[in-house]
Amino acid sequence: MSTTSPVRPAPPIEVQLLEAPFQPLERLAAWQRSLAAEGPDATGSAAESHFIGRVRPTTATGEPLEALELEHYPGMTESQLRALAEACAALHGVGAVLVAHRVGRVRPGEAIVLVAVQADRRGPALRCVQELLEDLKHHAPFWKREWSGGRGTWVAGNTPL
Repeated sequence: MSTTSPVRPAPPIEVQLLEAPFQPLERLAAWQRSLAAEGPDATGSAAESHFIGRVRPTTATGEPLEALELEHYPGMTESQLRALAEACAALHGVGAVLVAHRVGRVRPGEAIVLVAVQADRRGPALRCVQELLEDLKHHAPFWKREWSGGRGTWVAGNTPL
């Protein structure tokens, strides 16, 4: 007698690039409501992990930051973010992933990124969020320019953990 294991559907992955400021907790609540509407078993979530990143008030050299500008290629960027989220979700076996990322001009203190993950346990949720953030930092096709004193300087490299 042969048995087959049930095929688990691909987790719901939501990727958004936002040109205007957003309230990450409101965005998170909307995502949670949309998943809850799919039913309690849709994502198998007993755990949820989130990260909200905000723009720092200083440049890499310690000067006061007026704004951080993020350029991207529409279409390509969303596709790459989705691929990164799908790979992390598959690796960690999570139930759902949300990535909301700003583009354009972002001021100090404004939210620049929200990553949220639902999973059946805290370990996979936490590991997926951390790994996905690192993937976004190193592999997402964003070009960053720091504005200070009315001058823009392109950022070479990424900030450390």
